Parts: sequence; structure tokens; C-alpha cells
Amino acid sequence: MRFLHTSDWHLGRRFHGASLLTAQARYLDHLVQTVRAERVDAVLVAGDVYDRALPAPDSIELLDENLARLRDAGAAVVLSSGNHDSAIRLGFGSRVLEHGGVHIRTRVGSVGRPVLLGDVAIYPLPYLEPALTAPALDATEPTHAGVLRAAMRRVHADLIGRNVPGVVMAHAFVVGATSCESERDISVGGASAVPAATFSGLAYAALGHLHGAQQVGEVGRYSGSPVAMSFSEATQRKSSVLVDISDGEVTTQLVDAPVDRPLAILRGTLAELLSDPGLAHAEDSWCQVTLTDATRPLGAMEQLRRRFPHTAQLLFDQPVPRLQGARYTARVAGRGTLDLCCDFLAHTRDGAGPTDDERRLLRTAVEATRVAGDAHEGPARTRAVDGVA
Repeated sequence: MRFLHTSDWHLGRRFHGASLLTAQARYLDHLVQTVRAERVDAVLVAGDVYDRALPAPDSIELLDENLARLRDAGAAVVLSSGNHDSAIRLGFGSRVLEHGGVHIRTRVGSVGRPVLLGDVAIYPLPYLEPALTAPALDATEPTHAGVLRAAMRRVHADLIGRNVPGVVMAHAFVVGATSCESERDISVGGASAVPAATFSGLAYAALGHLHGAQQVGEVGRYSGSPVAMSFSEATQRKSSVLVDISDGEVTTQLVDAPVDRPLAILRGTLAELLSDPGLAHAEDSWCQVTLTDATRPLGAMEQLRRRFPHTAQLLFDQPVPRLQGARYTARVAGRGTLDLCCDFLAHTRDGAGPTDDERRLLRTAVEATRVAGDAHEGPARTRAVDGVA
């Protein structure tokens, strides 16, 4: 049997405010093409199909369209819910869909009931929240490791006597794997880590939740997310896993996912970044920029986007000035509000004070604040502004 393991589609996800739906649609196009080209028998999606429990209509439409396309391409589809999915919403109509070759498992009651395809038994495990599922699974402890051990007892009990390879789908954090910033913490409700040995005795464990493709233990593998969702994924290889099981032997091969827009992490002064010819590759990338100028340049984002129009995140790493002289209370004693505002501006610019135009703007703002305060508190109130009562 040949199947394609994927996970963490997160349909509807946004990247620093920008929709990823076009990139996700491009990946699903690639998935359908791969099914046809590689004669894939089944597509396994190990959780986090949607990015949120209440998905937007365009995300639902994209999933609906591509489930039909995958079936038309000749592959059965097996989906299990992840921690981002609503089990009830994702699982709606699953009993009817199963007759059409789309197997969706989202409920704890389905644990241990396989999807039989060819000569392989596939066990899709929905995301198991320990506090909610431990009693139903008769788990000895309400932790992620505890509920998955209990789920695997049901899997192994069903496998006895079938004499076929077993494949499990699970959405969890497995010990030894490497995580990144874009994954939601699942530690609430118990310790999050699950030992890799939990999946021993199987031919393959199709894992979801972590966004970087990687192998853990003897049989476990994360396919990773097909589309990058944070700059912490900039160095990750985005892919699906093509898995062949034949005569008890398991072979795997990564199939690269299309990159809709690459990620670039840039660091330096504004002048360096705008003039460096070696950064031409970043001009069509999502960019995270860290400026190291001693003072924050005015209009930095606007200037950066003239060269790097897809700059999504701007950070600053300025040298920390050494504070010298008297204590703060002594330094500000007797100084008016306008002078304090000008001092603060100079501090943020490493000593470069305001221009004449900026000082006039600050004076206007301070005076407007005083007038508003007087109107609110009555004519008896007096306040010193710029040293004048």
C-alpha cells in the first residue's frame, strides 16, 4: 500500500495579518497532482485541518472542494482532528462521508476502530484532551502520555488476529521532537510530552502537531505543516511523506511542498539593508527585519517596504545606552513638561534632540493637554508647563 502522510494544514491561518489561503490552495493543488502522479492509495491528514474551531466559510469551501478532488484522483482520505479543530464541526457528516471513501475520526468513541485499506489497518486517533478523555479511555492518569497509552491499548487489542501491518495517526508532542513558535501549547491538562515508545509494535505512526518534518523513535514521523506560519519556520523543509508498506517493509520519502513565498530574516542598519545587492533574494520574500541602528530611523517600515514590499515584521536591536549622572528625580527636578518630552525624545535617539519643527509640535501638544485639563478640573487649577504657570 502507498499513502501520503500530511498534517497541520491550518486552513484559514493568517501570517502577520496576511491570509495564507492562496498558499494553502496551491499546496492542495500539489497534493492532488502528487496523488495522481505517484498512484497514492490514501491520503492521511493527522490533525489541525482548520486553524480554529469555528472556520471561515472560504476555509470550509476549500476543504470541501479538495476532498472531492482527492477522491476523484483515486485516493481514499483519512482525517483526524487536532487541537485546533472542533471535533463536532469537523466530524459533521462523517458517517455518510465514510461510504464515499472519506474517513473522518474526531470522537473518542472511534478510538481502536480501524480504517481497513488494502492489507493495512489504519487507526486515526483524534486529538485527546486528557481532562476530557481520560475517563472514557480508562486512562490511569489524566496526561497526554496517559490517554495515548490507553488509546494504544485499544489499537493493539484490535490488531490481534488481523495479521496486517498497523498504522496509527496521532496529534501530539512526542519526546525527542523539535518544536517552533507557531505551534499552540497543549500542556494544559497534564504534561504534554509523549514517549516515542508509545507507538511501538506498529509499522508507522503518522504524527501531527509539530510544524517541522522530522522522525522520532523507530516508527514515528512528523510530516510538518505544508505552509510556513511563523519566521521560526524559515529554515524548515516543507513537505509531505510518501510511505510504502509492502511485505512488512516500510519505506518513506519526503515530497517537497511548493513554496508560495519564501521567508527571509534580515538584520543590519537601515542603510546596509537598503543598499546590499546580496539581499536581492529577499525582495519577493516575507521579511522579518531587525534594525541595529543606534537610533530608530524615522519611517523605517516605509523605507524598507520600498525595497522589500513584503516586510511583515520590524524589530529593533539598539545598543543599550549607559545611564550616567544623578538619579532620575534629581535630573528632572525643576524641568517643565516640554523639556521632559524633549529629553525623552533625545533619549530614544541616543542624544539627538528634537528639531525646531518637532519642538513646536510638542509645545502645541503640551499646551493642548494643559487647556483640556484646566477645562476638566475647573478654573482654580493651575499647572506649570515649560516652567511657566
